[in-house]
This record gives sequence, C-alpha cells and structure tokens, in this order.
Amino acid sequence: MERIWDKFVTEEDQAVFQAAGYGKSIGYGKRPALVVIDVHYSFLGDEPEDILESVKKYRTSCGRRGWAAVAAIERLLAVFREKNFPIVYTVSERRKDFFDSGVQRGKNFRHEESTTLIGSKGAEIPPQIAPREQDILISKKKPSAFFATPLMSYMNDLDVDSIFVVGGTTSGCIRATALDSFSYNFKTTIVEQCVFDRFESSHAMNLFDLNTKYVDVVDLEEAIHYLETLEVRA
Repeated sequence: MERIWDKFVTEEDQAVFQAAGYGKSIGYGKRPALVVIDVHYSFLGDEPEDILESVKKYRTSCGRRGWAAVAAIERLLAVFREKNFPIVYTVSERRKDFFDSGVQRGKNFRHEESTTLIGSKGAEIPPQIAPREQDILISKKKPSAFFATPLMSYMNDLDVDSIFVVGGTTSGCIRATALDSFSYNFKTTIVEQCVFDRFESSHAMNLFDLNTKYVDVVDLEEAIHYLETLEVRA
C-alpha cells in the first residue's frame, strides 16, 4: 500500500528500514480512548481555504488540510460514541499576558496574537466535532497532552489500555503526545486522515518516523473496522 511518506523516503532509507527490522505493528488494545488534539479555529482557520489565505488571520492555521482532518475525525468520533469509549479533547490557549507560553515566546513571531487567547474564537472547537457533556476537555500549555495535565490520571481511572491520537499538528503536539503515550506503555494509534500539519514534508516524515519506531499509523477505514469489532463499554 502506498504511504503518505513514500515520496520523501530515499532508496537508502527504505533499504535501512527493511534491513534493520523497523516498522512492526504494535496492534490495537481492547479498551481504547480517543485523544483529539487542538482541533480549534486558530489551527484550522474559520473555513476551508488555501493555507496562505488562512494564515492571514490565524498564523497557526493549517488551512484545508486541517478541515479535511475534521471530516475524518467526525467519522471516528461517531464510532467512539457508539461504543461508549472515552473521548478527550485538548485546546492550546493562552492567558492575556502570555506568561503561560514560557520559552515558546522566544521561538516565533506570533506568540502575542489574540487568536490564541482563552475565550477567543481561535480556541473554540468546530461544532461538528465539539465535546459533549460526557467528554473530557483539557487546556494544555505544552505540546504533549500529558505534560502537566491530569490526562494520565484520567486514563488510569478509565482503565484504558490503548490511545488513538488525532488532530494537529503532526510534527508538534501529535508527535509529543504520541511519544508520551508510547512511553507510558499504551498501545498507540495515529489515524492518518485524522491528523494534519501546515508543512507537507513535516507531516509525512513525522508519520514515517512515528510508524517506524513508536506507534501504528493506520488508515481511517482500518481503524473504524477494528473498533466496530469491540464490545460496547459498560
């Protein structure tokens, strides 16, 4: 099967991949949770449009790539809700003085823009995939959804054995969350159509690297097919 990263991987990389034995599938768990990372307007834009148009208002926007993932996430959410599996959302939002950005303030030119403020539209999740009353919503300040949040305690309380990570961006918060999930010994799955990034190359190669060493990157239809085989959570 053709993978999204194939056009970026050299022949030598492919040879090393095969010879060194990377890329074995870790498989799914029986008690999954879904973690939806930062799918809010400041990372999407107000509507599906070219990224260079979208960044005129939200400089963190991923444009159409993000909105394509929203449609895929909506399908995945429907299965998780049908099975009564836990769903966690995160938002990346900042207080008015941006103190909670920490050293990130020195890494980019957009750290003091109002589109990231707590309570702003930029921090809102689109209604088609918005959290419901029974879901968990976490405000995070760093890339990983696990860092300095109660996420791990929630996963313990819910007796979760595996985590599906979706949202954005692939090279940032998706990668950081997936690595922490792996480090905590959760079987971790990234659904390819449900993640997005503003840079095509970063998106593809981070998925390649994560699939090579840490998690399983799977197709949406495969993920849905597996989830539908599981019993409804009591």
